[in-house]
Amino acid sequence: KLYLFSSCSGGFSCPLAMTDGAAKVIESLGIPVSLKNAFAHLTTRDPKKFWTSGQWMTERRGGSDVANSTETVARKQPDGSYRLSGFKWFTSAADSDMTLTLARIVDAEGQVKQGSSGLSLFFMKVRDGEGKLNNIKVRRLKDKLGTRQMATAELWLDGAEAELISAEGRGVASISNMLNITRIHNVIAAVASMRRMISLSREYARKRVAFGKLLKDHPLHMQTMARLEVQTRGAFLLLMEIIRLLGLAEATLASEEDQLLLRLLVPVAKLYTGKQAAAVVIEAMESFGGQGYMEDTGLPVIVRDALVLPIWEGTTNILSLDVLRSLTKSQGQIMDVFFSTVQKKLELASSREKLEPAVKHTQDAVSSLAQFIQAAGSKGAVTMELAARDFSYTLARIYAGTLLIEHAARPNASPTDISAAQRWCHQELCPVARELHSSSYDAEAALADRMLVYEGSPARHSRL
Repeated sequence: KLYLFSSCSGGFSCPLAMTDGAAKVIESLGIPVSLKNAFAHLTTRDPKKFWTSGQWMTERRGGSDVANSTETVARKQPDGSYRLSGFKWFTSAADSDMTLTLARIVDAEGQVKQGSSGLSLFFMKVRDGEGKLNNIKVRRLKDKLGTRQMATAELWLDGAEAELISAEGRGVASISNMLNITRIHNVIAAVASMRRMISLSREYARKRVAFGKLLKDHPLHMQTMARLEVQTRGAFLLLMEIIRLLGLAEATLASEEDQLLLRLLVPVAKLYTGKQAAAVVIEAMESFGGQGYMEDTGLPVIVRDALVLPIWEGTTNILSLDVLRSLTKSQGQIMDVFFSTVQKKLELASSREKLEPAVKHTQDAVSSLAQFIQAAGSKGAVTMELAARDFSYTLARIYAGTLLIEHAARPNASPTDISAAQRWCHQELCPVARELHSSSYDAEAALADRMLVYEGSPARHSRL
C-alpha cells in the first residue's frame, strides 16, 4: 500500500516513515512503561488515536554528523524529567504529536561531554496537556525545493520538557534502528516515484502524436523508456528483497546471514535507488516534452519530491562510508554472505539458456569484485575511502542483476522478464574494479581531485 501511495503523498509518507522508525526505537528499548501509551498511539490503526512522530536531529552545523554538530543541552529536573534547550535547524513533521531528539546532558558542574558518547536520546511531546506548544518556538518554516506538502521548520527548544529514554551517552546507538527503517522508507519512495513517472509516460506515449505517429511508434522513444523500465524493475526487486529480510528479522526468523545481508543492503539500496530515482524521474519528465515542465500537469511536483531522496537519511557518500563500516565491523563476514548468496541464486538460474550471458557477465563481475577487495586490502584505508561510492554501486548492480536473473528464471517468467535481466547485466556491473585499474583510488588521484576542483578558483588561496 505504501509503495502505491507514496508518490502521491509527500505530506504523509515522510511523517509515516519517522513514525515507523520511532515505534521501532521504542520497541528496541523494550517498550518502557513510560512509553507504552506513546507506542500504542504510534502503532494503532484507529485514525482518531493515531500519533505521528518527528525526528529532530539536525542542527545548525549538522547533517549526518550529529556527533559533532549537536548543541542542544538537557538539564535534569528534580522530578527526574529533563528540560531541553537548543536550536533544531531542520525538523521534518514539525506538526507531529511527539518526537525523538538528541541532546547533551549537563552534568553537576555545568559541563557537557562532546562527541557521540555525549549524546543521549529523548522522547518529547510537542504539545502539553492544554494543547500548547511544549516550550517550543517556531522560528520559521523552511522554503524547500520539494516536499512542500509537509511542514519542515526551524525550532527553538526553550526548556522543552522531555524524557530520557536511552542510556546516558547511548543516543546515537539507540537511533540506529530508526535509521534502518527510515532508509527503507526512502527506498520505497524512490521506487514508487520511478514507477509513477514511467506509468504516466507510457500512457502519454499512447496518445501523443508527433511527426505523424504516436510516440510509442517511435523506436528511439521506446528504447529510452525501456531503459528506464529496466532500472525501475531492478530497483523494485532490490526493495522487495530488503522487505523480505526485514520481515524475517522482525519475526525473529532471520538467520545470522540474513541479518548481515540486511545490514549491508539497506544503505546500498538507499544510496543507489535515490540516485536512480533522481535520474529516472527527470528523464521521464523529458519524455513529455514541454508539457512535462508545466506545473498544472503535476509532474514537476514528483520530480522535486524525488530530488530529496539522495539526501534524506544520509547522502550517497555518507552511506557509502557506512557500507565500509559494515565490512569492518563484521570483519569481512558480511561480504562472504554477499558472495555466497549471489552465487546460490546464479547457480539456480544457470540452466536457462537465454540467461547464460547474463549469468556469465554477473559471475565475471563477482570475480572482479573479489579481486578488488583483495587488492584494495593491501593499499590502506585511503584507497577504500576513495572507492567507497563505486564499491557501493557495484554491490547494488550485482545484487539487483542477480535478483532480475532469479526472477527471470522462474518457470512462468515472461520474455520481458528475461529481457530486463539481460539488459541490466549488460551494463558495467563492477565499476570499482575498472576504476582501480585506472588508478582512481591512489593518493596521487586524491591530490589531482583537489587540484581539479580548485584550480583557477579564488577559493584556492582563500583562508575561509
